[in-house]
Amino acid sequence: MGYDVKLLYGDEQIVLDTHPSWIMMLRSVLYVLGATVAGVVLLRLGGDGWFNTITSWAGVLLIVAALLHLAQRFVKWYSTNFVITTERCIYREGIVSKRGIEIPLDRINTIFFHQRLIERLFGAGTLHIESAGEMGIQKFKDVRDPMAVQNTLYQAMEDNQTRNYERMGASAAGAVASPQPEAVPSVADELAKLASLHEAGHLTEAEFLRQKAVLLGTPDQPPPGPPGV
Repeated sequence: MGYDVKLLYGDEQIVLDTHPSWIMMLRSVLYVLGATVAGVVLLRLGGDGWFNTITSWAGVLLIVAALLHLAQRFVKWYSTNFVITTERCIYREGIVSKRGIEIPLDRINTIFFHQRLIERLFGAGTLHIESAGEMGIQKFKDVRDPMAVQNTLYQAMEDNQTRNYERMGASAAGAVASPQPEAVPSVADELAKLASLHEAGHLTEAEFLRQKAVLLGTPDQPPPGPPGV
């Protein structure tokens, strides 16, 4: 079961989507084999009476319990996804009861892994991701090819950082190319300035009236003459 692309954000894309390694099933398979052998032995013990009934039921229950455990581990393997996108590292598990972890790529500080001998034989390991914030170090077990996953994560982090720089550069270029227009003085402001200049004696009465007429959009008016006698 792959990661649902409907849960991605915007132009986010999946870089890696993988299930855990089959080593996750190893213990369950060994348990089933051991339980099957023990169950067959109990079924073949024979005997009479209640002893035969008890041993037979014990053998059957042992085999059934082992098969149920194997089925539960398979469902867990099938429903577990380790996903790397262009923006996040995502871990999901469960069908009915779900659990998930999401780590933004720009918050990841360090990635390291550990492999035991048996894990190296199966190409698996434990991946540790150290991130900024309260989560600290997250441990993911049974990761398939942890070295390749580590390299993929670092590459995705680098690509994400490059995209962020490009977005910042584009925003800065847009701000330079589209400067904010300067405020245009209103007619009232210009009239107030003319009145101040007139009162200060920098403009004659005729100059004041001429400039006022220009601002108001009216034809020039001749200066008023002396009052009639």
